[in-house]
Amino acid sequence: MPAPAFLGGLIFCILCYAVSMVRGKRLPPGPRRLPLIGNVHQMPKGHPWLRFTEWKKTYGNIMHIDILGKSHIIINSAKIAKELLDKRSSIYSNRPHFIYESVHYDEPFALQPYGENWRRQRRLVAQDFSLGMTPRYFSLQEKEAAFLVRTLLQEPDKLFSEVKLRIAIIIMRVTYGYYIQSEDDPYLTVVLAAMTNFSKATAPGTFLVDFIPALKYMPRWMPGSGFLKTAEEWNKIFFDSTMNIFDWCKSNLDTGKSLMPNLCGRYLQNAGGKMPEEDEKTLLWAASCVFGGGLDTNMSSALTFYMAMLLNPKVQAQAQAEIDSVIGKDRLPSIADKPELPYIRSILAETYRWSPAAPLGIPHAVTQDDVYDGYDIPKGATILPNVWGMLHDPEAYPRPMDFDPERYKGSDSEMLKVTDLVFGFGRRVCPGIHFAEGTLFAIIATTLATCDILPGLDENGKEVLPTYSYTPGTLTTPEPFTLRLRPRSAGSLALLVDVPSTIE
Repeated sequence: MPAPAFLGGLIFCILCYAVSMVRGKRLPPGPRRLPLIGNVHQMPKGHPWLRFTEWKKTYGNIMHIDILGKSHIIINSAKIAKELLDKRSSIYSNRPHFIYESVHYDEPFALQPYGENWRRQRRLVAQDFSLGMTPRYFSLQEKEAAFLVRTLLQEPDKLFSEVKLRIAIIIMRVTYGYYIQSEDDPYLTVVLAAMTNFSKATAPGTFLVDFIPALKYMPRWMPGSGFLKTAEEWNKIFFDSTMNIFDWCKSNLDTGKSLMPNLCGRYLQNAGGKMPEEDEKTLLWAASCVFGGGLDTNMSSALTFYMAMLLNPKVQAQAQAEIDSVIGKDRLPSIADKPELPYIRSILAETYRWSPAAPLGIPHAVTQDDVYDGYDIPKGATILPNVWGMLHDPEAYPRPMDFDPERYKGSDSEMLKVTDLVFGFGRRVCPGIHFAEGTLFAIIATTLATCDILPGLDENGKEVLPTYSYTPGTLTTPEPFTLRLRPRSAGSLALLVDVPSTIE
């Protein structure tokens, strides 16, 4: 039988089997499916959370779509997300099968199937970035925030690259004890390449094999098997990004080049430098998850903050007034000041709400048949929490497209409702939440304390405001925009200049 005919027959049989598995079930409502292909023709590739939010008006807070016979449950309600992903986390904490298994992106715990290996990895990170442990990194976060602002004052065109660099410096330093010297650093460039591939690999609907896992066993000579070569190339980049910096950390603990404290260094030192192979593997993949999970998300949030300030100068002025009143003008704010700055905390929460870096979170998978509100949720279904939609629900957040820190009224419990959605659900909650908030708080507070944030200028010297526009993908960032920073006073500029350049 010719290869195309064989492949077509195989796909047809798999689709027929998948369809038979859901026939007779009372699935949540959703757009009408076509035979065999389901809703493939309706699945948006660019910004699916916007389509899902629109569909909510017709189909409600829990929806079902069929992609080539595979069930996807879309959750548009924070209440339902908490009910299923939090309260029933014992069966909703798995991850779906994606091409990232072929690239070994499922080795780090964020994407690993729920189980003992996942628990061991997550425990290492949770211990090192707990609320009680993160203060040891405050000075690093504050210093890099000051360096960021200082650089942008002189070179505002470097906004995107400098935000990425400073956040990368922080994460690489606390994970491996390595201080990145420039954006061309070889350890950084290979990690960035791996993360670009990750965003492509985890975007729903990118590869047919995501919906028909049996295709990963295709012979390489068959038409349509090109994704296997892609996976092989991505796999090498991913291993290089993970192994090279980990080996550097191991080799430089005794030389003092690996700066302490850091995640890998602490556990390696505690083991006397001779960690059992299985424990070392656990640490290796846990560490890779810290960098992979922290860079793009923190970068997106920082850029969203700058965009929001350009579009909301009154918010900016009110925040500066709070800092001047509480901190004064003789020093830079610190992360330890956070409890005394409710409006700055509100800006942080509103930044997360206005544009979550992962609009659909990271997909979950259910490990057994379940029922919710009379609807069947079939075993193996992919669960997509529409975080963007939940945070733009006009019933919970009136005028959701407005950037309005006042909506929280200074209430930490209201702000917590946002971070509870942004940082994941149930047993999959991000263990680095306190550290991530510290980095963003330092950037927000340092910038507002020292500078006015102004729109960039076009070639005619006219101010250009950004638009609310984001890149597609699992993790999104604002589309390019420009700004200018203006020192609020000679004293505020002096505070930035006086920050020592010593490496911590």
